[in-house]
Amino acid sequence: MSKRPNIVVIITDQQRSDCIGYANPVLETPYLDELAGRGVRFTRCYTSSPSCLPSRAAMMTGMDQWNHGRLGSGAGQDALDFPATLAGELMKAGYHTASIGKSDQFPRRALYGFYEAVQDSTGRGLWTDYMAWLRAETAGKIGDLDHGLEWNSLMGRPSHLPEHLHATHWTVSEAVKFIERRDPTCPFFLWLSFTRPHAPYDPPPVYFDMYKDNPDIPMPSMGDWAAAYDEPIASTTAWRGRAPDTQVHRTRAAYYGSITFIDHQVGRFLYECSWRDRDALRNTLFIFTSDHGDMLGDHCLWRKGYSNDGSSRIPFFIKYPDTWDEERGGSCDEIIELRDLMPTVLDAARVEIPESVDGKSLLSLARGEETEWRDFLQGEQTRIHGWDQGMQFIATKREKYTWFHHTGKERYFNLVDDPQECRDLAGNAAAQGRIDELRALLARVNEERGDPRGQNGRLVVQPNGALLQSPNYAKWKARADARMSL
Repeated sequence: MSKRPNIVVIITDQQRSDCIGYANPVLETPYLDELAGRGVRFTRCYTSSPSCLPSRAAMMTGMDQWNHGRLGSGAGQDALDFPATLAGELMKAGYHTASIGKSDQFPRRALYGFYEAVQDSTGRGLWTDYMAWLRAETAGKIGDLDHGLEWNSLMGRPSHLPEHLHATHWTVSEAVKFIERRDPTCPFFLWLSFTRPHAPYDPPPVYFDMYKDNPDIPMPSMGDWAAAYDEPIASTTAWRGRAPDTQVHRTRAAYYGSITFIDHQVGRFLYECSWRDRDALRNTLFIFTSDHGDMLGDHCLWRKGYSNDGSSRIPFFIKYPDTWDEERGGSCDEIIELRDLMPTVLDAARVEIPESVDGKSLLSLARGEETEWRDFLQGEQTRIHGWDQGMQFIATKREKYTWFHHTGKERYFNLVDDPQECRDLAGNAAAQGRIDELRALLARVNEERGDPRGQNGRLVVQPNGALLQSPNYAKWKARADARMSL
């Protein structure tokens, strides 16, 4: 039997599905494109709760958002003792596990099954390993946000830091150090997590210059429903509003430059690994994805937390080890979700998948085998921006239904005819039959899991606020508290 593969999961922060080279002719990502071409691209990957905390909980546990307990960001930052984690299962199976970069678990230094971790969450007021390193390298004279852009700023500009001091470069440097010090007697699992292209949109100048004058960078899509958000920008961290075209272009240029910078650093990681241990690299499975997308001004919306594809749909591909005899270069359009990452990795590592995992291994889909798969994805974001933005959604390969649980408002898009979600058909008489079906489907999902938003086959508006966590959150917190008191 062949050796178990090494596994590298590469995660970016806030990268939308149409912002990778193979899906966007304007954006250059040659190294990621090459990796994707040596495996399988999944063109309909979603996060069921499009913000950092719940998305990363899904990746780490393989559970859907109701079962891991986090129904959005902004609340629920306690230590949780999940029944199983991706790194923990691999550690028990003999893998040397390491997390490099952003983890976004709580408490911040919790390992969740990793043997070791070095962390960065640039700009969030947290004292991270990257910030300590930057202070040492610059004798305390330069900070990571000295350029004046805040963590959620919608502005873009070149970084004030030399390329080798940028967080993206540091993340790969730390990953290379792990490859050098890893235990050579066992396979390794590396969680390689970048803090970009999440704002601040601040690539090194050479990467900003690649796009700053490019007229082909697409400007934001504007739907017939966007008037509700079409207002002057209230602040540099606003989640809604129309910015001047010149500013939007500059922001998108910086966002694109941040992605290309990540791509080139992935190339550096591959090069550094190839001459340190070429055999290990040949036997490495790569998975690339992001935690959620970024609206980038589409429909006068910014950042994440929305059901729209700009926020909830993300890139995802698997690159097979060179030692595997698999057909390469294909794609799959089935709906997958971040909960599927854990069982896919465990399947590839020949590790038993725990009963707590809700996701499914993607390897059979990747091989083109007949596989029973989900017809739809149910998602939600209880709260992240304005009170009235709390929502749940149903996504299929053809459509998107969104229900705002505080107000009862609805949106419905035909994704085949309208992939940019510009024409809201919620009031279209011809669409009412299908909307009724999706409304009933969402109500049934809620009712079956014990969510008060579904009762007697109907959706129930929550004018005083929906659940910020599911009941399972309290269960995992109680387990963590009990363990700490031993």
